[in-house]
Amino acid sequence: MNKKLWALLAILLAFMLVLGACNQDTKEGSEGTKTEDTSKTEDGKEEDTEEGEEPAADDSALFPLDVTNDGDAVTGGTLKVAMAKDEPFQGIFSYVLYEDAYDDDIMKFASNSLFETDGDFLITDAGIASMTVDQENNKATIKIREGVKWSDGEPLKIEDLIQPYLIIGHKDYTGVRYDVDFQNIIGAVEYHDGKADTISGLKKVDETTLEISFNKLSPAIFSGGDGLWGYAEPSHIIKDIPVAELVESDAVRKNPVTLGAFKFDKIVPGESVQFVANEHFWKGKPKLDGVLVKIVPTSSISVAIQQGEYDIASSFSASKMEEIKDFDNIEVLGRQELYYAYLGFKLGKYDFENSTVVTDIEGSKMGDVKLRQAMGYAIDVEQVAEVFYGGLRERANSLIPPVFESFYDSSLEGYKYDPDKANALLDEAGYKDTNGDGIREDKAGKPLEIKFATMAGDDIAEDITQFYLQNWKDVGLNVTLTTGRTIEFNSFYDKVEADDPEIDIFMAAWGTGTNPSPSGLYSKTAQYNFSRYSSDFLETTLTNIDSPKAFDSEYRAKEFRAWQEYMAEQAPVIPTMYRYELVPVNKRVKNWSIDYTNESFSNLQEVELVSDTGVKSTK
Repeated sequence: MNKKLWALLAILLAFMLVLGACNQDTKEGSEGTKTEDTSKTEDGKEEDTEEGEEPAADDSALFPLDVTNDGDAVTGGTLKVAMAKDEPFQGIFSYVLYEDAYDDDIMKFASNSLFETDGDFLITDAGIASMTVDQENNKATIKIREGVKWSDGEPLKIEDLIQPYLIIGHKDYTGVRYDVDFQNIIGAVEYHDGKADTISGLKKVDETTLEISFNKLSPAIFSGGDGLWGYAEPSHIIKDIPVAELVESDAVRKNPVTLGAFKFDKIVPGESVQFVANEHFWKGKPKLDGVLVKIVPTSSISVAIQQGEYDIASSFSASKMEEIKDFDNIEVLGRQELYYAYLGFKLGKYDFENSTVVTDIEGSKMGDVKLRQAMGYAIDVEQVAEVFYGGLRERANSLIPPVFESFYDSSLEGYKYDPDKANALLDEAGYKDTNGDGIREDKAGKPLEIKFATMAGDDIAEDITQFYLQNWKDVGLNVTLTTGRTIEFNSFYDKVEADDPEIDIFMAAWGTGTNPSPSGLYSKTAQYNFSRYSSDFLETTLTNIDSPKAFDSEYRAKEFRAWQEYMAEQAPVIPTMYRYELVPVNKRVKNWSIDYTNESFSNLQEVELVSDTGVKSTK
């Protein structure tokens, strides 16, 4: 083991002793995952290899994707799901309004999704709705199945497909999804600006058919992009609720109706959700009686799994793998995730009134590209992945996760740990130590303090944060924590989205969804563009990726490569890690799968239990 690794282990031990004395139980820092866009899916979790070994590209080589259980199933029963989290969930149970992965994970048991997708995340005809695309005329026709009902017994109708568009496009909409994609729908901007009473590009053809007209179409339409919305909203309940009041309404917070296998029964705000079987589910009533999703502190999640208190653990951290790896009552499933963690640099602000990014390179403390690049080379992500995650993560080289094989650029080197290169870049940029104290001043010779925001997390979050702070100090940068400490998940994103002046850099993560298009995160109109960076080249490239020309797969792949290379060079954000999603499943569960091609959330009616008594571990 090299000297650097021994030093890092010593740091880890010291921090663990301090944390133990303070009895701090927190969630995994830089880990709280935001979702890109609810017209896409998926969001976050973790993995296992030998020490120092890179995870394989094929996650099936690391973990199984399915639970194998040949036991006789009992009748009914309640599936108990532990959500590893150290603060309350927000409880925004609406696909047009929710913003984080936790609410999404809860809603998956009662999904209002219209479409199902295949192994390439492309829309199929197997869901509630099917789609045909008229590329020449920039139109998509959505056809819903007859006889589909909401959980309150009301029939699904075309108005329910139109309703979410009317919410997102409304001038009083408080969410983040009125973006460049949404504005691609003909009439969306006029509706938003109050020049029209409805969106002219939405046409009800008959009781089961909706026609949508777009300004342009690209291959993104088949992944839920170009402005296509993938979820229904119950118009018979919410159409008369003012849009500005919707996020706090009972229809969202207390008694949402659903199209999914289960329906909401009892919500304890921030703590738990009890679902019961939806007798109106279009695929047939589930075999389970219900599902209970409950928040479980990360400090006690492993013990709860060992005792058989829960059947499935979600949001499970790789840092806990060592604690559960010998349990004989579970099977740990794993898959490569639609996810990347990243280091972001604040390079401007968002003009919320005009829905646009205002980049200010000259006025930003982090405006020098060499400073940004140096900070990327200064952090030892490889050692963090090895020591803190036991090799269950890997350094990210691109802002496209490897699971998108057609677009991921494996040739990019990314920001490997190279303190010598970091020092050279800082010297070239004029950040010098002028008084010999080991800390660099800014280009004018004045003290330079860089404010760093990162999330509170589980018992290694503080350790990783302090390690990165030391990495930056090693190259002469004085990086201090915004607020003086790591920040609770919801407060962290509130500050980042509001462009808090006390944030110069921040570390966060994205659950990208199944549409690889980056426009929802990095375009000039995207509120999710948290670095607030834009340029003519960036806008042009993002437009090309989702242009009619991109129906040529080679052209689209070329533009994806150009975008990845440009972002790596300009470094408004620097990807840090990819991860595998780990899902511990109790051996009493039958028919649970996380295979993207056959995920249980698309077939919840088939999930069963083989015993009424939770299986405990004897180890």
